[in-house]
Amino acid sequence: MKESFRDFIVENLSFLPVELIVVIISAMPILELRGGIPFAAFAGLSYWEALFYSILGNLLPIIPILILFRPLSTFLMRFPIYKRFYEWLYNRTMSKSEKVEKYGALGLILFTAVPLPTTGAYSACLAAILFFIPFRAAFIAITTGVLIAAVGVSVFVYSVF
Repeated sequence: MKESFRDFIVENLSFLPVELIVVIISAMPILELRGGIPFAAFAGLSYWEALFYSILGNLLPIIPILILFRPLSTFLMRFPIYKRFYEWLYNRTMSKSEKVEKYGALGLILFTAVPLPTTGAYSACLAAILFFIPFRAAFIAITTGVLIAAVGVSVFVYSVF
């Protein structure tokens, strides 16, 4: 499987440097670090390169989400399709964020650091917005969680492969 995944990426994205592909994968919702670091390992990047580029990619969307989500969401709430999406997103985030509700910014670290499919920087940003955690505290907490998750995932991936 390792070779077929690498061959697929090489055949379809060979015009991009591997480092940029790792940044892009790590910046994508759901995949985040959990996708970027294994790809970096499969592509032959060193441990430190994988760690650096995946953290960079995972941190890129945090500031725009924290700054733009609330005003953009307020504007889009007038459309019924967005309102349904927002309600789904709100319910999903709230169901996964008991730690954030209980511990605030410290809970964001735990929420972000656990490398599970529905946790990570994107979900933590939404939880910070929904719980009105101040920007600075949210950014520091989410960044800390990303760093912890990156070390955990990379140690696991590079020790297995």
